[in-house]
Amino acid sequence: MRKQQKLSPVKLVIFLAAIAALVYAASILSQQVKGINASSSRMTSLDKTVIGVYLDLLRSNDISRPLSNDPTPQTFVVSPGESVSDIGRQLQQEGLVKDGDLFRMYVRVNGLDSSINAGQFTLRPNMNIPEIAQTLQRALALETQVTIPEGKRLEEVAELLQEKVNINSDDFIRLARRADYSYPFLKDLPDGASLEGYLFPDTYRLPQNPTAQDVLLKMLDDYGAKVAPLMESAKGATNLTPRQILTLASIVEREAVVPSERPMIASVYLNRMKIGMALQADPTTQYALGYQPDQKSWWKKGLTLDDLKYADPGGYNTYVNPELPPGPIASPGLSSIEAVITPAQTDYLYFVASCNGDGTHQFSKTFEEHQTKLCQ
Repeated sequence: MRKQQKLSPVKLVIFLAAIAALVYAASILSQQVKGINASSSRMTSLDKTVIGVYLDLLRSNDISRPLSNDPTPQTFVVSPGESVSDIGRQLQQEGLVKDGDLFRMYVRVNGLDSSINAGQFTLRPNMNIPEIAQTLQRALALETQVTIPEGKRLEEVAELLQEKVNINSDDFIRLARRADYSYPFLKDLPDGASLEGYLFPDTYRLPQNPTAQDVLLKMLDDYGAKVAPLMESAKGATNLTPRQILTLASIVEREAVVPSERPMIASVYLNRMKIGMALQADPTTQYALGYQPDQKSWWKKGLTLDDLKYADPGGYNTYVNPELPPGPIASPGLSSIEAVITPAQTDYLYFVASCNGDGTHQFSKTFEEHQTKLCQ
């Protein structure tokens, strides 16, 4: 049996000294590496060599080993202007990597730092650093969402956009008061017409910090996709032009509270137009009167006889101007547009709000019958 040899005291001292030297060298190397903060495009060849040696010899296992086995998806957001160091710290804080500095060094030595953009990402704790770095190259653009309800006039849309997505309302109104955008459905608009009625009410997904023009064009695109084909299909079914349909639909939108009544309300106005009877639609008077500071509303409540006699220069008040207004008074939804294209078939010429306050209306064929339904 061979006798086990023991290290002599001198050899033991040399061995321990060598170990200490290696540990010290690794510590110095680690400090030097962590002190290199330049982006990959500004790193010297020496910087890249030093970091590469450090990662390959001392941290390769940490790079390839996920923090945990948890496969739960997490939403991770990189905000505009964040540095790779910021991203590394955030990854560490959110439990996605063990060492944010290690992530920073890995992406920089591999030239991945310049292609990480602001956006929204889906990461998991069971992803290692290379997998996370690759995922951060594929951003989902940061978005915001805003809903424009039916029946809002241009100024109300602008105010809502300022409140919800921080768009300057004056900028939006200025752009919307022009109609010189190259969309086929705008080519026949009268001179001086605005985009009132064409700002299609819908829920819009927008880029972060959208401009007024971003939203405006999105709305016109939506109108082109959803309303323009409907107007095209209406040719032959009605003698109204697309703008007349849109104008009457905007009145129906403002009058109707209960959706099922829209075709009935449309039929009343169309019946009046057939016999040359004045439309006498309250919403047109409200539109003509404009903003009411005391009520803080664009739609005056409690119209008076003097209000109904208001001869606005634009010709929108249908108690004074017996015909259709020169353009829409708000943005109608699809159901109001469809109600004008395919109205209910009735002989009604009048309607009035029901006295029970549920938003429904009572319809009449004659003025005498209408008078009996007025609330006392």
